[in-house]
Parts: sequence; structure tokens; C-alpha cells
Amino acid sequence: MTTKWSVRMSESFMKQYPIVSDMPFQRARSWNYENGCILSAFEYMWLQTGDQRYLDYIQMNMDLFITSDGGIYTYRLEEYNVDQINQGKSLFLLFEQTGDDRYRKALELLVTQMKSHPRTTEGGLWHKKIYPYQMWLDGVYMTAPLLARYAHSFGASEWFDDVAHEIILMEKRARDPKTGLLYHGWDESREQRWADSISGCSPHFWGRGLGWYMMAIVDVLDYLPKDHRNRGLVIGLFYRLAEAIARVQDPETGLWYQVLDKGQEAGNYLEASGSSMFVYALAKGARKGYLSHASFRAASKGFQGLLVHCLEEDTDGSLHLNQICSVAGLGGNPYRDGSYAYYMSEPVRRDDPKGFAPFIMACLEMEEALVSDPHRR
Repeated sequence: MTTKWSVRMSESFMKQYPIVSDMPFQRARSWNYENGCILSAFEYMWLQTGDQRYLDYIQMNMDLFITSDGGIYTYRLEEYNVDQINQGKSLFLLFEQTGDDRYRKALELLVTQMKSHPRTTEGGLWHKKIYPYQMWLDGVYMTAPLLARYAHSFGASEWFDDVAHEIILMEKRARDPKTGLLYHGWDESREQRWADSISGCSPHFWGRGLGWYMMAIVDVLDYLPKDHRNRGLVIGLFYRLAEAIARVQDPETGLWYQVLDKGQEAGNYLEASGSSMFVYALAKGARKGYLSHASFRAASKGFQGLLVHCLEEDTDGSLHLNQICSVAGLGGNPYRDGSYAYYMSEPVRRDDPKGFAPFIMACLEMEEALVSDPHRR
């Protein structure tokens, strides 16, 4: 089989799920970050292949939500939910390709939310209005790459400072100096039951949480100007986090665990979405020169682990990705206490966009590496 993994995975997904938001485990058709994950991956596919079907898939799925006046069906600004920003990443491509001002207006609506979004006393974005004074790793990916691209595309350079600050503040508040890893969340108020009374951090290092954060950094760097005063600091933080991630990579499979530093504890499992995100971020970071060749070797080993341990092929040739954590959060109702038992309790799914999309992106990065250097291993 000579067809690239990225193409085969994309074909399998489009065939099975013509409408992303109608996937069986989504409660109702809605504007949400999971749609955004797949559509972002398909934007990379379109850029790489030029295949019009990927652009058509993106536009069809986005036009289910973008109204004639540039509004967004099912989106409510007043929720102040950072997750709602992620699907907006596809609006740039659609505006660039069609010139349709609806897409520009929808982007402006999302940026309007960011202008008034509640923040910590140091200027960090609350994860949601319902989670006051909390920053989660996930949230950096939901907002920062879109804002960096907006700053680049529309000359709104003030957002570059904001995006760099968000990345740096999250690392400052969530980093564990012993392991170099970042805790899933941080509560400035120290009011949550999951928050340490001194540091405000949640108890554990969740794999996909770190994956979101690493993808955020490497995607933001596509747009953050080379002469921005904090660009070097952001790259430095990325470099030392990459080293910490490599230290907790499973030496046998090349994958990463659901709770990163608890590989030997009962119930822990090798998880596909975080592993795919690490492969993507490490490989792209190495290709761009931010990271060392050691990071590419870790990415390559992780990619092989995904192919061997998480990929499944049906009799009709369609491909699926297994071992994807369905979701993980902190607080809420019912209350999620951030304990090890909690992370083990969430269901595991097949083909969840939060794993499927970064796996496609990981495939593209590994394929790009082999094209640029066929002898690279």
C-alpha cells in the first residue's frame, strides 16, 4: 500500500462522517472545538495536496453554522467559553479562498469575545465563565493560534503580545520544577477542591492537556514575528518542555500514557490523542528548527507506536484510531476532582476527533520529514 497514511485516514473519516458535528457521541449538532480539530486537519490536507474535496468538506461543514449576516448558529458570546474559539480557525481559509465577508464577520465576532473575555489578575484567560480564575492547558490551544493568525492576517499586532503572554503565564503557573511537566489546570483563587492550596495547580499531568499546549506553541510560532520580544522565550519554553515530554515517553511502544508520569500504576493506559499531539508538535518543532533532532527521533518512535498499537483497519480498507480518551476536565457538575482515579474513569473511544485530527497532522509531519530527507529515521 503506497497511499500515504494522511490520505487514507482522511478518506476514511470523510466517508464515515460526512458531517463532523453529527458524529454519534455528540449530543446535538453544534459549533464546538471538536469540529474545529478535524477541519483544521483537513485544511492542512488541502494545503498539502490541493485536493478540492478537502476544501469543499471544510466549507460544507462550516456553512452549517455561518449565517447570512456573519453570525454563528448555536454560538453564544456571553458563555465566555474558550472552547468556542477553536472552530473559528477554518474561517481564515474560507475568507481567503472565497472573499465572502460572512467568514470575516464571524471571525470578528469570536475576536470580540476575546476582547471582553474574563481574565485572571495577571491577564490570563479564564477557561470558561463558569470556571472563574482558572486556566487550563487546553484553553491555550483553543485561542492562541487563532489570535496569532488574526494578528498576522489583519494587522492587529496587539494580539501577538497577548498570545505570547498566555503561553508564558500558563507555563509559569502550571509547571512542576521536578519533572518539567505542566499540570492540567491552575486556579488562581485556590477555591476549587482539585487545586493545591499553595500552588493552585491540579494534581496530575494529563497527556492530552500537555498535547494541546505543545500544539498551541508550535502553531503560534507560525505567525509570531521573528522580532517579537518574547519569541525567543516561547521557543525556549517549548524546547525544555519537549525534553520533559521525551523523558516520560514509554520506551517500549514509543507512546505516552493518559497520566504521563504514572505509567506503572494500575489502570493507566497508552493514549492515542496525547501521543498524536506530541508526535505532531515534536516533529514540526524539529522541522522548523525550534527543537533538536532528538525530538524528531522521539516523534518518529511515537508515530511507529501509533501505527502498531492504535491503528485499526476494517475489511473494506477504512482506517480507525483507537485508545482515545473521550474527555477530561476539572470541576463542573458532576464534579471532576482531578484525581488519578478520575482520569482513569473517563471512557475511551474510537475515531474521536480529538485524536483522529492530530493523528492526521502527525502523519503529514512525518511524511513531510521523509520527503525533505528520505534517509531521515
